Amino acid sequence: MKKKIIIAGGSGFIGQELANYFKDKFLVIVLTRGNSKTANGITFINWDAKSLGNWAAELEGAEALINLTGKSVDCRYNEANKAEIYASRLDSTAILGEAIKQCKQKPKVWMNAASGTIYRNEYEKPNTETNGIIGEGFSVDVCQKWEQLFYSFSFNEVRQINLRIAIVLQKDKSVMVPFKNLAKFGLGGKAGNGKQMFSWIHVDDFCSAIAYFINNTNCAGTYNLASPNAVTNAYFMQKVREKLKMPIGINQPKWLLEIGAWLINTETELLLKSRWVYPEKLINEGFEFKYKRIEEAILCLI
Repeated sequence: MKKKIIIAGGSGFIGQELANYFKDKFLVIVLTRGNSKTANGITFINWDAKSLGNWAAELEGAEALINLTGKSVDCRYNEANKAEIYASRLDSTAILGEAIKQCKQKPKVWMNAASGTIYRNEYEKPNTETNGIIGEGFSVDVCQKWEQLFYSFSFNEVRQINLRIAIVLQKDKSVMVPFKNLAKFGLGGKAGNGKQMFSWIHVDDFCSAIAYFINNTNCAGTYNLASPNAVTNAYFMQKVREKLKMPIGINQPKWLLEIGAWLINTETELLLKSRWVYPEKLINEGFEFKYKRIEEAILCLI
């Protein structure tokens, strides 16, 4: 029989990519708020991400548990959305920890998604796992509470890996859609002053890193999941325009971005915060990135 991998919150684009990446080698079970079903070689099982149920039995003997559950932060930070952002992350992490406690044969490794946005607004130097400086504000507080809850659980036989994920890039998915559309219409200039750092990881490298963590039993603790070569927002948009052969890129001043964010129900932080994340542990351990530079990644993203 195939070994089993559980992906909690696997209905988003990252979860879908992971499920497809692993389905030929593993029995992939996705915990979803949708209906239980089997489709394309993947088993989907309903859960509410906050209470124990029949789904918990699926964790028995799993090769890996990967938790990606969390409401998208691509929204306005009003009180209702803030509460849901907190709850979706904390409730799911807490109940997975409780489910693991009940397992007779616990998962070998539990990976919990977090975010590179936990670090401060950084222009001076990259944040590594060892010297990164934690920021402040709502998004950072979410990340801190999320990680603290994850590490409040401890199991001798379960490796725990906290994933501080940079912006994941995939063709025609997630952030690549608005970036590409802006550039197409000549609006793909720099956001704000354009000097903010853009930390990213290609979805193929993200999946490879998850496989690396499963296969390497010495891996534990917090890891930055990001390409080793962050770029400025201005440089990233330049490369998008070049690939699209668009010579014009009108800049987007902060005041205009504020209006635009209000109109499409999102926050300018997603564009204007300087995220400079470096994967020091992965590099030191010899992990090989397929896409180290944005110039290589853009070729297959657009």
